[in-house]
Amino acid sequence: MKKVVISHRLHDDGMAILEKANVKVAITNNGDPKVMLPELLDADGLIIRIGSIDRETMLQAKQLKVIGRPGVGVDDVDVKTATELGIPVVIAPGANTRSVAEHAFTLMFACAKDIVRSDKEMRKGNFAIRSSYKAYELNKKTLALIGYGNIGSILAQMAAAIGMTVKVYDPYVEQQVIEAKGYIYCATLDQAISGSEVISIHTPLTAQTRNLIGRKEFGLMSENTILINCARGGVVDEDALVEALSTHRIHSAGLDVFASEPVDPNSPLMQLDNVIVSPHMAGQTKEAASGVATMAAEGVIAVINGERWPYVCNPEAYDHPKWNKN
Repeated sequence: MKKVVISHRLHDDGMAILEKANVKVAITNNGDPKVMLPELLDADGLIIRIGSIDRETMLQAKQLKVIGRPGVGVDDVDVKTATELGIPVVIAPGANTRSVAEHAFTLMFACAKDIVRSDKEMRKGNFAIRSSYKAYELNKKTLALIGYGNIGSILAQMAAAIGMTVKVYDPYVEQQVIEAKGYIYCATLDQAISGSEVISIHTPLTAQTRNLIGRKEFGLMSENTILINCARGGVVDEDALVEALSTHRIHSAGLDVFASEPVDPNSPLMQLDNVIVSPHMAGQTKEAASGVATMAAEGVIAVINGERWPYVCNPEAYDHPKWNKN
């Protein structure tokens, strides 16, 4: 019987696919590679909801044929080693796109309307908070998208629908594609940030994007700027963000992701009243959780059965001799 290790239980729809495939499932409830290793020694597949896998672990898990991620982020997977070993890394593109875009849109409104701070203060009896005039309208304001993939493009549509001007910085998207949608193309990050009331991040975490938004970039923002991050925490220099928020260099921030997760509730960021946080749940709606779990489970089972599943982040893995024995 084939075996699949899961760091944490998937949505029921994903678990049903594994059950139907008649594979042995081991749930570790811990994504630390060292903790998962004993189960991985005889495993054919691994699905990581929360956690990581490194080279050392992959080299010891000699039966491992596939790694699955119920999402598109693979910064916690040593993709280079996986490719070297002929192990496809299954992802779930598009399954949580709408969910994340809506979450970013929601955070943008919550920040602009000063909702969370007003709620907290009113519950303390401070009805006068209504006269702080920190809230502002988003109509005729400018949204800068840092990254214009599936999520960014949907958020752009939403923002344009409420009368916002949309600017886009994405070095991997051609200028005519952006301008054809009626958006403003920005050749540099500085151009995108300057003059924008809302900046929303939609890039993967790579060596090039780590700390992409730092002190220099915050220096280009204004006291009315809102920063939204539903991508990866490491894209923003959190020390610089805390400084910008605590000195009111910027208006506020809406964050679903953090440099270190779970977040320490005693961290400086958590002490500020001009930041709205959520626990990396932008892609955790009922619909999205079902979609990513289903795609991850289907892909892992397909690869275990010898199929060249198309939704992988490293199609080069199929060039490995193990995939070309015939």
